[in-house]
Amino acid sequence: PVKCTLYIQLYTATNPTTSLLTRCFPDVKAFQEAAEAEPKPPQQAVVRGPRRARSLRQRHQAQQLLAAHAARDEEDADDNANLEGEAPAESRIGAKKLKKLQEKQQKKAQREAEEAERQEQRRQEQQREQQRVQLEEKQRREEDRQAEDELRLREEQERKEEEEYQRLKEEFCVEDEGADEVLSEQESQNLLQDFIDYIMHMKVVVLEDVASHFGLKTQEAILRIHTLLAEGRLTGIVDDRGKFIAVTPEELDAVADFIRKRGRLSMSELSRAAASLISLQPTSSCLQGHT
Repeated sequence: PVKCTLYIQLYTATNPTTSLLTRCFPDVKAFQEAAEAEPKPPQQAVVRGPRRARSLRQRHQAQQLLAAHAARDEEDADDNANLEGEAPAESRIGAKKLKKLQEKQQKKAQREAEEAERQEQRRQEQQREQQRVQLEEKQRREEDRQAEDELRLREEQERKEEEEYQRLKEEFCVEDEGADEVLSEQESQNLLQDFIDYIMHMKVVVLEDVASHFGLKTQEAILRIHTLLAEGRLTGIVDDRGKFIAVTPEELDAVADFIRKRGRLSMSELSRAAASLISLQPTSSCLQGHT
């Protein structure tokens, strides 16, 4: 009856000029009452066709898919929340799931700790490398400074020695010029040879004694000895005690032969060999000529 009433209302609303229904039923209410008064036929079971069943199955499958997506989203949300440090409620997850999340947290914490340790090692390595470079640079600057100081001192010492040598040379030349006015050239050569012979025969002389013996200043005697050594007319060694040790060419050759035969040898061995090969005693002719 309700369905019929709706049909009547719809029809009358769309066809206002129709008078068939209005003549039979002046109003809708009367039509409803008449319909309700009629005996109702027994209800029969609704038979749904295959199309209806398929629609129901599709609807049920859609609901299951939606429920599965919702459950998966909820699980992902729980995982993210737990990875960020939020402990899941035991009422929502089981013991196995809780253990899995805890293992994930432990692995994440371990990875972060390992990465922090690697960064610290890289930082320490960079710091050590920087310190090593700074130390090498400091040592290099110190070595350069020491080399410059040594070079400056050596140049200063050489300059002073050259100045002293030139001064003594000038005095020696002036003295020779004055002597030439009195002595002949032959006499000067004889005096110079006497100077050489005296030193070579004495073997070991004190420079002050040589100067006193020939009426010279000590610096003048030293200059004459250095000049004769440079010219090759005198051979020997000036030690740091103010002595000159004369060595003959034959004695030098003997020492050289000994070194060639022995090869490598220590300073003590060379000193013992030189003491036996080089005579330090005055010759008899020298003692007789200067007594």
